[in-house]
Amino acid sequence: MNNRKYKLSASLICGDIINLKEDLKSLEKGKADYLHFDMMDGLFVPRFGQYPEILKSIKENSKIPVDVHLMIQNPEPYIEVLADAGADVIVPHIESTPHIHRVVKKIKDLGVRAGVALNPGTSLSTLDYLIDEIDWVELMAINPGIVGHKLIPNMLNKIYDLKKIVGLRENFEIQIDGGVTPGSASKMVTAGATVLVCGSSTIYRPKEGSLDVRLNEMRKIIDTETAL
Repeated sequence: MNNRKYKLSASLICGDIINLKEDLKSLEKGKADYLHFDMMDGLFVPRFGQYPEILKSIKENSKIPVDVHLMIQNPEPYIEVLADAGADVIVPHIESTPHIHRVVKKIKDLGVRAGVALNPGTSLSTLDYLIDEIDWVELMAINPGIVGHKLIPNMLNKIYDLKKIVGLRENFEIQIDGGVTPGSASKMVTAGATVLVCGSSTIYRPKEGSLDVRLNEMRKIIDTETAL
């Protein structure tokens, strides 16, 4: 991991599955902090995503930690499968189950880091009785499952408010998924974000250089703007 106050997580679903092995090599070269893995069921969100078998192959070909974002209804039956496949962090949506505490406990009991994800319209108050059980919150800055949408207004305020709730807790990650662009990234970090999911608006822009080069370009932009 780097010594910066933020980390970059590469959104693998934005890449070409045919070139996945080459992409993983480039992401290793660019020192990506995490690989972001999206599992979707076509019900919780209006599209399908990646599956545990793909995760297993990724872990066999890369040493980069993988954060798994579960955009599925009833995530509990899949936790053990994902843990066995090598997930380093498992992040179900707080809206996807009435038993989120039980799901979080199951993740932790399997020795995997546990977090939860919140849709843009979900209040931070839903974390009131859960925040001490997790050390990772993923804030959706766009409506989940839809690629390329712009940052929803007031999400910077939500990041700032979550940072106040988290306070000085060590090793607590505030991850932002969606709306991360070269123009918004530094603002998110300044507001309190610690992990940025980089996808089609950043490192996976078509025909604009290799992934390792684009990762370093993003870091340069963020470092320059947050130093001002």
